[in-house]
Amino acid sequence: MSFPRYPAYKDCGIEWLEKLPSHWNVLQLRRLIPEIESGVSVNALDHAPDEGIPSVLKTSCVYTGSFRPEERKEIIQEDIDRAACPVKSGRLIVSRMNTPDLVGAAGLSLVDYDYVFLPDRLWQVRISNVYPNFAYYWTQTQIYRDQVKMVCSGTSSSMQNLSQDNFLSFILPVPSDEEQIAIASFLDRETAKIDALIAEQQRLIALLQEKRQAVISHAVTKGLNPDAPLKDSGIEWLGQVPAHWKTGKIKHYFKTSSGGTPNTEEQALYYADSDSGIPWVRTTDIENQEVRSAEVSITNQAIQDTACEILPVDTVLVALYGGGGTVGKNGILTFPAAINQALCALLPSYYAVPMFTFRYIQFLRPFWMERAVSARKAGNISQELVRDTVFALPPLDEQILIVKHIHSQLEEITSLENESTKSLSLLQERRSALISAAVTGQIDVRGLAEVAA
Repeated sequence: MSFPRYPAYKDCGIEWLEKLPSHWNVLQLRRLIPEIESGVSVNALDHAPDEGIPSVLKTSCVYTGSFRPEERKEIIQEDIDRAACPVKSGRLIVSRMNTPDLVGAAGLSLVDYDYVFLPDRLWQVRISNVYPNFAYYWTQTQIYRDQVKMVCSGTSSSMQNLSQDNFLSFILPVPSDEEQIAIASFLDRETAKIDALIAEQQRLIALLQEKRQAVISHAVTKGLNPDAPLKDSGIEWLGQVPAHWKTGKIKHYFKTSSGGTPNTEEQALYYADSDSGIPWVRTTDIENQEVRSAEVSITNQAIQDTACEILPVDTVLVALYGGGGTVGKNGILTFPAAINQALCALLPSYYAVPMFTFRYIQFLRPFWMERAVSARKAGNISQELVRDTVFALPPLDEQILIVKHIHSQLEEITSLENESTKSLSLLQERRSALISAAVTGQIDVRGLAEVAA
């Protein structure tokens, strides 16, 4: 669908900002923001409380581009009096410290939350002379993100900080009050339509992922012959397996290993270019599929001086750390490589076809995710837990048939996943482009908003 443009535009004098409608203004946020509040760091339980119980927001409450007040934790009794800055209606909630992709992320609170407080890493921003919903949509544009990236600082590449002074220096295109309301109303309606389509694709992808897991789980625990006699494995989560299969702990069938991290202050001694070094695989390099590259390489000296060793092709890797979203992530090496201490390696074994080992480890991931335990917020598993996990082992010729069956079944699922992922990406791009065009005046939606009303 095409949209009309304004009758006249002007050069706003800012290189990275497109021409604006001739009657729009361009203002720094410091002229529009009378108040920025932030909370304090309090100790909290790692679960959402019942309604009315004092709680503190997680920084994840704005990760999705909207404000999600359910992303909060119950404040411990001893710290309730220290909590500050309850969430108020009509305020932008902004992440002032986060990873490069998430620092500056913002959402809009639509109601007061008397018992929900800000942590020290979130701001509550009151904007005057600009319709809050219009300002919120501006924070969803690439122009806003580019301004954030230009000014953020930090002692590491993984954590960035946005200062209030830099935030207040940001540029905001400002139309009339009536246009702001019209633009926000138009975007409320149109993004709701797109969001419904996005949710539909996300549900489809989730169903396909469930089907993928079901195909793998059934094949590696029940085999391909539905008439095969079964026996009780003695393990509740494994259930019955074919009677002629062996069962035993992973450590009885596989040698396991881990790795280490060379001293990062000795870059010249321990780290190398990808062309000349030894690939060093970390959790960020594995994505539940074949591992075909490693972002970092290390030297032979690193192998000699640390716990790292070179592992062979077909080694299966399991992530030990990082909480539910990371624990149990897996991969299978397509090249010799070393690994860090956050991974457990199952070396190739004459008991198992490597790809069968890999598929069985994929079956085990939900089991390990449930058992991730740690004193830290993010749950971990240990190499010992991996070694003690039961492995169901068919004869080698049957393993080969099972691997071929899984590959055939997953090809179709992968094709459908790729189609849905592409559709999802296009919808997200369309949503982003529509918001950007509306809040920078590249399209004139005043009449469209009036028609909808």
